[in-house]
Amino acid sequence: MCTAITLQSFQGEAYLGRNMDFSYLLQPHFYFVPRNYQWTNMIVPQDIRNPYSFMGIGEELDGMRGFFDGVNEHGFAAAALYFAGYAKYDDTVILDESSIQVASYDFLSYILGHCVSVEDFIAQMRNIRIIGTADPLTQTVAPLHWIAADRSGSCIVLELTDRGAEIFRNPIGVLANSPDLRWHMTNLRNYMEVSPRQLEKNVWGGIQLLPFGQGGGTVPLPGGYTSPERFVRTAYLKTHVPTPQNTEDAVVSFFQIMKSVSIPKGAVVTVRDTNDYTQYTAFIDLQTCSYFFNTYENLQVRTVEYPIFQESSDVVYDLGKITQNMIFEKL
Repeated sequence: MCTAITLQSFQGEAYLGRNMDFSYLLQPHFYFVPRNYQWTNMIVPQDIRNPYSFMGIGEELDGMRGFFDGVNEHGFAAAALYFAGYAKYDDTVILDESSIQVASYDFLSYILGHCVSVEDFIAQMRNIRIIGTADPLTQTVAPLHWIAADRSGSCIVLELTDRGAEIFRNPIGVLANSPDLRWHMTNLRNYMEVSPRQLEKNVWGGIQLLPFGQGGGTVPLPGGYTSPERFVRTAYLKTHVPTPQNTEDAVVSFFQIMKSVSIPKGAVVTVRDTNDYTQYTAFIDLQTCSYFFNTYENLQVRTVEYPIFQESSDVVYDLGKITQNMIFEKL
């Protein structure tokens, strides 16, 4: 369970953000991967060198580092979300030097290290095969789909299903989990009557019906935490909040929107008797490549700036864990 959105300011500045909802306890850190970092491909015996640096939130476990979201030096950003019941990966490795074959949990690392824009990503996907591979955290092949955006404001979604790999332009800039993006976009038509305006009085059989104060136009909005419900609520709020004037305004708008789809512990419990809840919320400024984030335990919005050192290196820098205790300031 996750929700992601893009935003643009009045000046055209672009942003990408997400809620990370998960039923396994994460121990995420910020990592910086420098230019020309070389890493071992787990699918075929070859080393891959990233031409571009990137920063992202991820986790290292059993010697394997996977990223959940990130942004590179060109302002190209992407995030992985669960896509249960629909994701269908290639499961056969082909000895073909003309294509790049990467594990599903390494795909985000690859594109952040190799793509400068959404259009570049689309072009490179013609030669990339994603192989489903079990990750050390869940011990399963995590079903994923991906959202990506760049400084131009372009947004796309990549989904691998029984129809094959498909890239969709995402004009509304929202993504949740299953079903696929086309289904979610069609489902929005069920909520055409939702409005920020107040309902007028109505008459049924001579009985006058009056609204309960303000907000009557939002009664049809779904209120649960399923993926379709979160997609609809996020799409409605994103398209109705005032256009942010600047980055500070965009940060405020983003965290206000994501409150409506943030999941507290106890609201959703899995068959494994674990809580599926919002472990962190992150917002990326694609102009400066800075992160704004908070966590379940710490509601204060903090920021991490993109590292200024750009020297090539074979070392990944651990910028620190994202979970910290909240400090209560006194007036």
